[in-house]
Amino acid sequence: MRRVTVAALVLGVLGTPAAPAAPAAPATPAAPPRPAGYRSAPDARPVRAGAVLPGPGTYTDSIARGETRTYRVRLDGSSNVFLSAVLAPAPGSAVDVVDGVSLSLRTASGLLCGMRTDIRLYGDTPRPVADYVSRRVEAGRDCQEAGEYDLVVEGVGRGGDDGRRGPWRWDLELGYVVEPAPGPGDGPPPAPTVWSTEPPASFGEGSAGPGRAAHGGTGFNDAAPLAGAGTWRDELRPGESRFYRVPVAWGQQLFARARFGNATAPPGRSALPDGLRLALYNPARGAVDERKGLYTGDPATLLLATAPAAYANRSEGATDAVSAMRFAGSYYLQVSLDRQAPTAVPLALDLALPSVSAAWAGQEDAGPARGSDPVSGSGPAPGSDSVSGSGPGSRSARGDAAAPGPDPVLRAVGIAGISTGTVLVASLAAWPLLATRLSRSRSRARPRPRGRHARGA
Repeated sequence: MRRVTVAALVLGVLGTPAAPAAPAAPATPAAPPRPAGYRSAPDARPVRAGAVLPGPGTYTDSIARGETRTYRVRLDGSSNVFLSAVLAPAPGSAVDVVDGVSLSLRTASGLLCGMRTDIRLYGDTPRPVADYVSRRVEAGRDCQEAGEYDLVVEGVGRGGDDGRRGPWRWDLELGYVVEPAPGPGDGPPPAPTVWSTEPPASFGEGSAGPGRAAHGGTGFNDAAPLAGAGTWRDELRPGESRFYRVPVAWGQQLFARARFGNATAPPGRSALPDGLRLALYNPARGAVDERKGLYTGDPATLLLATAPAAYANRSEGATDAVSAMRFAGSYYLQVSLDRQAPTAVPLALDLALPSVSAAWAGQEDAGPARGSDPVSGSGPAPGSDSVSGSGPGSRSARGDAAAPGPDPVLRAVGIAGISTGTVLVASLAAWPLLATRLSRSRSRARPRPRGRHARGA
């Protein structure tokens, strides 16, 4: 009997079908890693409000909404000066479309030197934004005298915190760049009055292939060098901005196309307005132009085209975008992805750098005569760097434009030959046609520039 009972128990255990296993809980997708924060120049010097900025270089501070921070600068009466500010909210910060800073240069008595520059985020994704004010030495302009001036930075934003975000305080990087003004009677040579707004026929050739790998930097100081025309590939993470530097010579235009690959649609909505951005800055960190587009998860393209780089664009450019193409040297592309994008997005950058005419090739040293370097006190040799950045360690833009490694633009890297340029005259009406039909070359009447370049900034 015992054997039968044991056998029955064994049969019962072995013969009973196993209960189905409980379904595993769906895996929670890992949150995308937070983008890296803005990297300041390795030789940047920390300063506080009220400090004297002793000379060309890069300086760091921070600023809060509603705060005004003033820095003193001592200017001579013979050099052009460009003073920039980079506002760099930390990744993950709660930001508002109107957050930013206002920048102005004033006399010791408070009078404005030209127009004030407003720098805004214009979105809810934190990213570095920058621009400059300047003092140009030229008859009839303001603030021509040597002496002490004030660089005034005001933190601005929407008032009345609603509990979702408190008052902000973000990193601020200041840049101080000088260039010798042209000598008396030394004007730039005649310049072409037309250029094409249509990319060259070879633009994007081979873009279906693998392209060259690039890894964009966090800002101006570690921007990835792109050696010229071609296609580069990278990847953008949600909330990330990546920077690339491109050498642009006198008389060259820059055509840049950002192609965003297939990705995941934003959850719960069909699109993220302005979720894709492509911006361009000049060697002194002045804003040139920006393109924005919807993020839907589908492939998308943003195209940006510039006027040719010309010294006289600073006074004869028809728009702010044309006027900002006033330097030869390293220009900076910034590509950004909205923080609400659910996944990383493949990125391809197509670049073309056509010259406006063959006659302009190799004329880097034509144009206004160079004065002595106001920092070193020695006259630069022909073809050498004529703009002073952060003093010791400054490098020539022409020799460094395609070199790897960090590129502190305010150490004169981006603005070599800044005062040796040539003039290109822009067409106000030609530029709006770019987005609609990429019109052929044409010449139009040029109204005076408005905004921050209206009075020679």
